[in-house]
Amino acid sequence: MTKGSEIISLVSERQDRDQFRRKNWVGTFEEYLDIVRDHPEVTRTAYQRLYDMILSYGVDVSDRNREKEYSYRFFDDPDHDGHDAVYGLRGPLHDLVNALKSAAYEYGIEKRVLLLHGPVGSSKSTIVRLLKQGLERYSATDAGALYTMGWVDEEDPEEVHWCPMNEEPLHLIPERFRDDVLAKLNAGRGEDDFKVRIRGELDPFCRFMYQHRLKKYDGDWTRVVQDVRIKRLILSEKDRIGVGTFQPKDEKNQDATELTGDINYRKIAVYGSDSDPRAFNFDGEFNIANRGIIEFVEVLKLDVAFLYDLLGASQEHRIKPKKFAQTDIDEVIIGHTNEPEYRRLQNNEFMEALRDRTVKIDIPYVTTLENEIKIYEKDYNARTVPNKHIAPHTIEMAAMWAILTRLEEPKHAGLSRLQKLKLYNGKSLPGFTEENIAELRDQATSEGLVGISPRYVQDKLSNALVAHPEARSINPFMVLNELEAGLKHHSLITHEETKHQFRELLGVVKEEYTNIVKNEVQRAIAADEAALSRLCGNYIDNIKAYTQREKVRNSFTGQYEEPDERLMRSIEDKIDIPESRKDDFRREIMNYIGALSIDGKKFDYKTNERLNKALELKLFEDQKDSIKLTSLVSNVVDAETQQKIDVVKGRLIRDYGYDDESATDVLNYVASIFARGDAKEK
Repeated sequence: MTKGSEIISLVSERQDRDQFRRKNWVGTFEEYLDIVRDHPEVTRTAYQRLYDMILSYGVDVSDRNREKEYSYRFFDDPDHDGHDAVYGLRGPLHDLVNALKSAAYEYGIEKRVLLLHGPVGSSKSTIVRLLKQGLERYSATDAGALYTMGWVDEEDPEEVHWCPMNEEPLHLIPERFRDDVLAKLNAGRGEDDFKVRIRGELDPFCRFMYQHRLKKYDGDWTRVVQDVRIKRLILSEKDRIGVGTFQPKDEKNQDATELTGDINYRKIAVYGSDSDPRAFNFDGEFNIANRGIIEFVEVLKLDVAFLYDLLGASQEHRIKPKKFAQTDIDEVIIGHTNEPEYRRLQNNEFMEALRDRTVKIDIPYVTTLENEIKIYEKDYNARTVPNKHIAPHTIEMAAMWAILTRLEEPKHAGLSRLQKLKLYNGKSLPGFTEENIAELRDQATSEGLVGISPRYVQDKLSNALVAHPEARSINPFMVLNELEAGLKHHSLITHEETKHQFRELLGVVKEEYTNIVKNEVQRAIAADEAALSRLCGNYIDNIKAYTQREKVRNSFTGQYEEPDERLMRSIEDKIDIPESRKDDFRREIMNYIGALSIDGKKFDYKTNERLNKALELKLFEDQKDSIKLTSLVSNVVDAETQQKIDVVKGRLIRDYGYDDESATDVLNYVASIFARGDAKEK
C-alpha cells in the first residue's frame, strides 16, 4: 500500500518552483520597462494576444477545390483530453480566426462585437469556452505573459493596492512624452517586428492614486513611479481576472452595474464621497475582463440599457462606470445567439446601431458524417460507457439521421439526400467531381442551420443505454426507436410535416443499416480465404482459357473441357457485368495479371476490388445454404450448422467489432431478411 509520504514525494519531484516564481513575479516600473524593451509582445492588445494564442498551436493548410483550406489545431482538442474539440467546422472557424486577425492588425473589426450565430447545439458556447480557456493557459506561458500594476501603501510599504482593472503599466507615461518613449522602446526594430504602442489612459482608481502621488511629490513623476509595483498577470475566469461572462437574467433583476461596477456604500463612510474611486467596486464584467475576453451568453436577449453599454465598449473601447468619466478598456467582446433572436434584431429598427457594430459569424451544424460521429464518440465509448457494449454502426446510424435532417433536398436530378450525405463525406459517385460537390453546397441556402441538434441525439443515446438494463449490447434499432419516439414531444419541432419528414428519414437510415449489415454478414460467411483462393483460381483458369480460345483441364477427371461459362457468369453477375461486357471484363483481368507478371509480381484477387467483391458474393451464395442461416429464425439448428454459425459469429467479433450478443442479434436479423426473401420466392 502506498504511504502518504510517497505521494507527497511524488508531487514534490514534479512541481516546478521556477515556473511558479515566474508566474508570481513582482518588480518595479523600471524593471518592467526593461522587460518591454526585450519582449515588446507583453504589451499586445487583447485581440493580438488571442490571435497569437490560436496560432501558437499551429495551422494545417491544404488545397481543396483549387483553394487553400485552413485547419487551426487549437480547435482540435487543445487539452488532449477528448473534450471540447470542435469537429467539421473548418470554414466557420476560419471566418472567426480571420475576424480575430483583422482585429489584431487593427483593421476595424476590433471595434465590433463578434457574434456567433447558429442553431441550438451547434458548438457556439464550446468555441467561446475554448477561447477563454486557451487565453488563460496562454497567459501562464512565457510567450503569453502580460503585466499589471499596483500602488505601494503610504503607511505600510509591504502592502500593495493592485489595479482593479488589470491596467497596462505603460499608461503611467504622460501623453506628451509617449512618442519619445516609444521611439526609445522600439529603437532597432525592423519593419516586420512587433512594436510597442500605448493606447488608452489610466482607469479611475489608478488615475486617483497617480494624481495623489503627483501632488505629494510636487509634480516629480520619477518619484511617483517609484511607488508603483508591477506584477505578472495570469488570466483566470474562476478568479475573475481578465475573463468575464455575462448571462441575461430576468428583466426585473437586470442591473447595468453588473457590467460596469457599483458604489461600495460601506466605504463611503471611510472616504467621504461616493465619487471617490476607492469607494467603488470595479468588479463589473467589463471591468474584470479588461486585458482579456468577455462572453455574452445569448447576447440578443439583453435589455436595451445593456446594449448601450455594449455599443460604447465595442466602438470606442470605453465604458461609463456610475459617477465616473468614460474609462478605457481593452478586451475581446464575443457573444452568441440563435436564429429567433437574430431575426428579432434584424426586424427591430431601434437596434440598427447594434447591427452596424456587429460582425456575424455563422456556426452551423456539422454536415459531414465522420465529424458528426466524432461528436458522439467522445461521450459514448468503451471508456465512458464501461458496462455496455455499443454495437457497430449504432452511433453511425444516429449521426447519419441527424445529418440527413440538416441537408436540403438536392436539386440535381437523380441524386438522393443519402447520396448527397455520402458525397459530403468524401465518397465518390460516378459523374460527381469536387467542383460538383462544392456547387451542391453553394446551392443550399440553409443547410446546417436547420435540422436536429446533436444534443437531441445525445439525449436519445443516453435513453437507449438506460432503457435496456438487461441488454449487454446497445444496437442501432434501440437508438433509432428512441429517436423516433422522442419526435412526438420534441419542443423545437412544432410542424407535423417536419416530424413526418424526419420519420421518413429514419426509414432511409434503417434501410441503409440493413444493407450494411447484410454486406458484413455476407463477407463474414465468405471470409474463408482458402475457399476464396480456390474459387478465384478456378475463375482465372476459365477466363484464361476463354480469352485464349483453349480448353480447361478438369482436375477430377483429367479430361479437357470447354471453359465453364456458367461459373464465370455466376461470378460476373454479382458485380453487374452484363452479357455484352463480359469479354471486355475478362480481357481486363487477364491484361492486369499480365502487367503484374512483367513486373515480377504475383496476382492477388484482394488487390482488385471489383473481383474481390464478386468472389465474396459468389462464395456467400454457395455457402449460405450449407450454413442454413435461415434456420436461426426457426431456432432449429443442428450441431454441424451451429459450428459453422459460430465461425461466422467469431469473424464478426474479430473483424467488425461486435461482441457475442450483438453478433447474435445481427445474424438473427439478417437471417430473418433472407427468410422473408426465400418465402417471397416460393
